[in-house]
Amino acid sequence: MSKTKRKRYSAEFKAKVALEAIKGEVTLSELASRFGIHPTMIAQWKRQAAQGMVDVFSGKAGRHEIDQEA
Repeated sequence: MSKTKRKRYSAEFKAKVALEAIKGEVTLSELASRFGIHPTMIAQWKRQAAQGMVDVFSGKAGRHEIDQEA
């Protein structure tokens, strides 16, 4: 029995799909059909993007970059 390889998506692709989901112009099901991925995955990326935006506006992202440079 062969193992199937898990599909990896680039950060750019995830951001593109999440942004479309956040816009809300089409349903998650429509986005899933367009991009060929499961609606649950889109919902997860949308939630992660929203949480990431909070960090950007709270200044946490800037501190994280400074820590990595040090």
